[in-house]
Amino acid sequence: MPRLQDARTVYAQSSDIKSRTYLEYRRDMKRKAIAELEALSWIEERLREYLKVNVKVQKSGGDAVLWFLRAGGVTREPDYVATIEGPDGPKTLKIEFQYADKAGLDFYDFKISKVARKRRGVEHREPLQDVLFVYIDKPTQRYAFLEPQWIVTHGKVDSVPAWGSRRAYRVPAKLLQQVLREDPMLPELIRRIDIKTSLLAFQHTQIGLWQNVLKQELEQVIDEKQLLQWAPEHLATLFRVCFVLDHLDKAPLNAALWLGYATTYIEMLSTLEESAYLTYVLDYLYGRIPAGNLRPNEQTALVRAIEALRTFVLSHARQDGSFTSSSCQAPLTETRYALFVLNLLEDMTQDLIFYTQAPLRPVQRIYEWVPYIERTYAFVTGASGV
Repeated sequence: MPRLQDARTVYAQSSDIKSRTYLEYRRDMKRKAIAELEALSWIEERLREYLKVNVKVQKSGGDAVLWFLRAGGVTREPDYVATIEGPDGPKTLKIEFQYADKAGLDFYDFKISKVARKRRGVEHREPLQDVLFVYIDKPTQRYAFLEPQWIVTHGKVDSVPAWGSRRAYRVPAKLLQQVLREDPMLPELIRRIDIKTSLLAFQHTQIGLWQNVLKQELEQVIDEKQLLQWAPEHLATLFRVCFVLDHLDKAPLNAALWLGYATTYIEMLSTLEESAYLTYVLDYLYGRIPAGNLRPNEQTALVRAIEALRTFVLSHARQDGSFTSSSCQAPLTETRYALFVLNLLEDMTQDLIFYTQAPLRPVQRIYEWVPYIERTYAFVTGASGV
């Protein structure tokens, strides 16, 4: 996939897509997006109390927020931008969000570029003045606002083994824990983040299940001398071809033509399994077309397909949180299909808004289209024994 020539983008970092498929990279990036989007209103309220002024917080990019990049990597943009009202007019403050979910850390690590800059002729790095960190420590269910000056004063630049030995400001855990504070709303925020992170992991297991099915089909050609028959003009065949090409990291020469052809299957859907096949195909083909290169008619067809798929999936939602469409499939299996579809539709929606300003409703929170999110979580954990 072509890389965006954008100075604000960092490539070949730990969150890059090296050694991972594009979907795996997006899953990993979405874990942080879940926390960031869930925490937005909470941060705004706590920041108002901390600064004692009126504050409006939004994600960088506003409605066009994108939690992944076409070429992988991470962005240098701040996680949030806060607009602060003052006597001299509004001013902006960059907010960096960090969420520690591991207990027993010896150090809390902060990227050097987000904390301080080094100027020519100046020996020491200068702490950034327009940045504030919000750090949530999940194990203790406490948080802190940290200014770059505090991190520079109490931290030391050193290598971080978990980051491939890249250097960062490392603040001893005992020092940071001294400034952590409690908030009665924080445990509920952490619970919501945990629920959605668990559902993300559950729905992504669908990739491994499909890999196993394809593996068995291929093995039967040799072990049982069976012909591998993929009938043309079938959605299942189109899915299998795209699945294989995706894992080979290859794209069809006529990806846009294939995309238009795939959208015609919308009217033929009858099960959630078929909707998962089609969503995978649309997501794969759309991701292989250079950003912004869709023709107006292709974009219109894709937007309609996204809206139709969302409507189709939601029509099969049940009051207990499950999704069902066929008596031949277990409700847990079909619920996984539904979550998989809604997850990829979110990605395509934001990508289309970001690159083409498509007339789609922006995603405000991950899995916001799941009508009974807590019931779905209870159903999944109960049915799967998690």
